[in-house]
Amino acid sequence: MKYVLVTGGVVSGLGKGVTASSIGLILKSCGLRVTSIKIDPYLNTDAGTMSPFEHGEVFVLDDGGEVDLDLGNYERFLDIKLTRDNNITTGKIYQSVLDKERRGDYLGKTVQVVPHITDAIQEWIERVAVIPVDGEDSPADVCVIELGGTIGDIESMPFIEALGQFSYRVGAGNFCLIHVSLVPVLNVVGEQKTKPTQHSVRGLRSLGLTPNILACRSTTGLDDNVKEKLSRFCHVPVDSIISLYDASNIWRVPLILRDQKAHEAILKVLNLKGVSREPVFGEWTSRTELCDRLHEPVRVAMVGKYTGLSDSYLSVLKALLHSSVACHRKLFVDWVPASDLENETAKENPENYRNSWNLLKGADAIVVPGGFGDRGVEGKILAAKYARENRIPYLGICLGMQIAVIEYARSILGLQDANSTEFDPNTPNPCVIFMPEGSKTHMGGTMRLGSRRTYFQVKDSKSTKLFGNRSFVDERHRHRYEVNPDMVQQFEDAGLSFTGKDETGRRMEIVELPNHPYFIGVQFHPEFKSRPGKPSAVFLGLIAAACGQLDSLLKKGGAPTHVLSNGTSGEKLHRNGTTLANGSLDGIYRNGNGVHV
Repeated sequence: MKYVLVTGGVVSGLGKGVTASSIGLILKSCGLRVTSIKIDPYLNTDAGTMSPFEHGEVFVLDDGGEVDLDLGNYERFLDIKLTRDNNITTGKIYQSVLDKERRGDYLGKTVQVVPHITDAIQEWIERVAVIPVDGEDSPADVCVIELGGTIGDIESMPFIEALGQFSYRVGAGNFCLIHVSLVPVLNVVGEQKTKPTQHSVRGLRSLGLTPNILACRSTTGLDDNVKEKLSRFCHVPVDSIISLYDASNIWRVPLILRDQKAHEAILKVLNLKGVSREPVFGEWTSRTELCDRLHEPVRVAMVGKYTGLSDSYLSVLKALLHSSVACHRKLFVDWVPASDLENETAKENPENYRNSWNLLKGADAIVVPGGFGDRGVEGKILAAKYARENRIPYLGICLGMQIAVIEYARSILGLQDANSTEFDPNTPNPCVIFMPEGSKTHMGGTMRLGSRRTYFQVKDSKSTKLFGNRSFVDERHRHRYEVNPDMVQQFEDAGLSFTGKDETGRRMEIVELPNHPYFIGVQFHPEFKSRPGKPSAVFLGLIAAACGQLDSLLKKGGAPTHVLSNGTSGEKLHRNGTTLANGSLDGIYRNGNGVHV
């Protein structure tokens, strides 16, 4: 097993996750099999109980693991299925060591950070690295490890010590360290400054780790004299200094690495040059070029609670992008704070109220993503009602599905006090209820999590056709509440169709309005399995409906397994836009909340 460690310096938020994903992809394009591990130095056991404002979205894996959003990047870039153990946290490591201590596994020894914690970290890495994640039976060739945080953080010290020991144990030819650092440009001077990176590398070396490759983030490509200076002071060959400059979209990052021969530098350190090939990026390049060429817009209103931080809905944004590119449309997302749609806001802040409703009314499609808590719930219900009454394509995810059911109960069934017991425990018409198997005393890891099977109930429904007329589909879940099965017949008699249910037939998974252009709610989270070139079926249906392409898509049998193949799109869903845009995807986010793609 070969290991590539990605660390970060100077500041956080440099894009280590995207860099690690891109490194994995370029190695995969060289014919190697790749797996990934993310190390998060926080004390939480997992990301499940953390606020999206604090740490971005919680990404859910097939096995029910609630993990850091970077594992979502790994899965999307590498098209792999990771496990909960691929996300290492300080909490997990300490918990495993303390469990051993309680069992007496240390035979009365004094349990210390060194060697017991550091040994546990190394053992965890070696154990998880050999777990196949690409559908094969044998271990991968290379494991890419991303160390979260920044060099110098106190909380990272045990991991850095462990990784220093680990690099010595596995040997020089089996370990490659790539340090991602910042080379800023001061506006007053106008030149690229290397001193922050020099100090970062010096700090890294003082902790026992020596970088083999420097990946330098900057607004523009590094000047040759800057590379030579970094080489001189950081003791890294010029050929091993990679310039990661700002790109029009993150799909270009692997291509930037390839153009600078980053794969050759990595393969040289790992002694793999003789067993790999030149990277092949045909399909990836075609999709990247297409993404930058698109100019005909599709506008999606995202009605949520955490709209102040785009990373809170990162996978939803990615799924929308995958589908927009498949439909040959340039994506624009309008962030609509759900609470700003409520009547209370009209009194307290009429300008926000007016602006939010203008964004909603100007959208080609509306998405209500998952969430917890009662803030903004009434605004989401109003958004669902607007989409239903005005025949605007609507997709409700998890809570968004429950919202659609509550709105239908109030507006169509006439149950004005209908609600979820999450928001009103004493509601006389509980159309959404707490699941019997859930825990009301423990929050972490007690939801209905991971991959669960949904069986289609109606053969000619839009959702069934979108999923290729299969009898069932496996999707990832993360919820505590469900549609009240005792009210299902009442809803169906009033025209609401539950087209997908679990294996018992009592848990509602998919709801849709048959007489609406596109009004679908899903209890699962389809965004977690959407991939570039293989968009999620319900997201693709939403964008296709917004673009007037849904009938064509359904006639072709729903979501394709591959949209682009070796630079072509096969049967195109829509005419290809050929007018060059400005080469930027900054317009995806109207409120300036990040430039992720």
